[in-house]
Amino acid sequence: MAISFLQRLARGVALFKGQRTALMAASAAVLVTAACEPLIPALLKPLLDRGFQGGSVALWMVPVIVLALFAVRGMANFTAQYSLAYATNGAMKKLRRRLFDKLMSATPALFATQSSSSLANTLVYEVQVGTSLLILSVFSFVRDSLTLLALMGYLFYLNWKLMLIVMVIFPSVAIVVRVLARRLQAITRASQSATDKLAYVVEENVLAHRVVRLHGAQQIQSGRFDELSNQLRRLAMKSTIAGASMSPITQLLAAAALSAVIVAALWEGSRQGITVGGFASFITAMLMMMAPIKHLSEVATPITRGLNAVERGLELLEQTPDESGGTHSSERARGHIEFDDVHVRYPNAARNALDGIDLDIQPGRAVALVGSSGSGKTTLVNLLPRFVDPSSGTVKLDGVPLSDWDLASLRRQFSFVSQDVVMFNDSIAANVALGLAPDRARVLRALEAANLGPYVQALPAGIDTEVGHNATQLSGGQRQRLAIARALYKDAPILVLDEATSALDTESEQAVKTALQRLMAGRTTLIVAHRLSTIEHADTIVVMSAGRIVETGSHAGLLRQGGAYARLHSQVAAGAEVSSPAGELLQ
Repeated sequence: MAISFLQRLARGVALFKGQRTALMAASAAVLVTAACEPLIPALLKPLLDRGFQGGSVALWMVPVIVLALFAVRGMANFTAQYSLAYATNGAMKKLRRRLFDKLMSATPALFATQSSSSLANTLVYEVQVGTSLLILSVFSFVRDSLTLLALMGYLFYLNWKLMLIVMVIFPSVAIVVRVLARRLQAITRASQSATDKLAYVVEENVLAHRVVRLHGAQQIQSGRFDELSNQLRRLAMKSTIAGASMSPITQLLAAAALSAVIVAALWEGSRQGITVGGFASFITAMLMMMAPIKHLSEVATPITRGLNAVERGLELLEQTPDESGGTHSSERARGHIEFDDVHVRYPNAARNALDGIDLDIQPGRAVALVGSSGSGKTTLVNLLPRFVDPSSGTVKLDGVPLSDWDLASLRRQFSFVSQDVVMFNDSIAANVALGLAPDRARVLRALEAANLGPYVQALPAGIDTEVGHNATQLSGGQRQRLAIARALYKDAPILVLDEATSALDTESEQAVKTALQRLMAGRTTLIVAHRLSTIEHADTIVVMSAGRIVETGSHAGLLRQGGAYARLHSQVAAGAEVSSPAGELLQ
């Protein structure tokens, strides 16, 4: 349902409720500033009438009054600007925190429908621009409106007949501002969408720079960038035209009113003997009205941009549902996992990713999932921490449906180690103890068990060493061992291993396999297998194809059956690979 401009404005201004003291100080300062404006032309009348027509004027009072007036107005302006900056930064911080908390609690569907660049742009850039433009523009509107009212009041006091001529311009100005503001709103929304697309192209090419260069796709990618840049430029020019049109149109209307007033004042003065001071004072006040009228005509552009930017954040907060969980909680699960007729279909998919999965995994057992790419292995393990929810059917942990578990408690039961290791730009200790309080001795034991102890101890800062952006300062094998150390530190009762030793050299692989075997003891373990040699000793091997389980059994038993697993095994023996989409598990 469409909402009016005033309703949209009220939603935006509501963000500043927590900044009441600062806003009250700014409001008081703005009132003082507005009250000072008519005093300037008011001083002209007695000065001109008495000072230039033989009257007595104390000369020393003129600089004192003028300096005092401008000092008060300057202090009021400083107070208003400081108070507004305080309120703006406070509201910006609060909104950013709410948005970040929303990202931390939002359903995974949000990240499937919006790019990371778009979300980052909203949280970092749009919030800053929106709150700053909105509050500064609103207070500019209030200040100039009060100044205009004060000057109009003084003009009414001087000559109400002449003031009626001035009043004629206001309906015309309102119509111009309303028409152009609507156009600005549409252009601003289109510009925000184009900016998101441009940022996404940059993000894609930064992440895929090796692939782009390897395939010589620089020109094609530059063409995509140029197309979106040109679209953004055209929208920016349309916005400039709409915004810049307001000022000359309103100033032309104001100039027409001013001309009419001068003619009327001269005509009235010739008949009724209006004084020079009165005429000069009236014209000065009229001229002083031009600045606030100009500002009011221009304020629609920043208010519209600020509202649209803030509304993107508000829409993200209001329209993105949080993850929902139950109330069941457990300090440490036994690790009994059941899949009962589970189906999963992703939005717009042609077929089910999982199609009728029935599987019972007893506590402490090691179960390997094998199959070609797209067989559903990763979707199956992503059901466990509820990164994906079943379209139908039930997944249970210790006899309790996952939907009945408290999400934080449920996810404490799992450790993931994947080929696609995700690290944060923080210390080694913080990355190992992610989500938990770092215990230095425990961190060192986990690193030792993951065969990373000697390397870390040789670093100048030891476990306090910053790993850089996604641990790019480490080799692939070191990053994977760091992920294994994280799983060792968490000590969860259920492990999910997505080819956890694939990036290690032979010596490190053997050491890590030993550590993993110790870790797997007494724990339920799911192994997403890409190399069949890593799962030969699993208690149960589950062979998947097209979202279904086609075979289950031990390594030796499945080979004797001569079915799908035996064929996969013979392919590997012949040099082929059993591939699977990597990187869909989160570390």
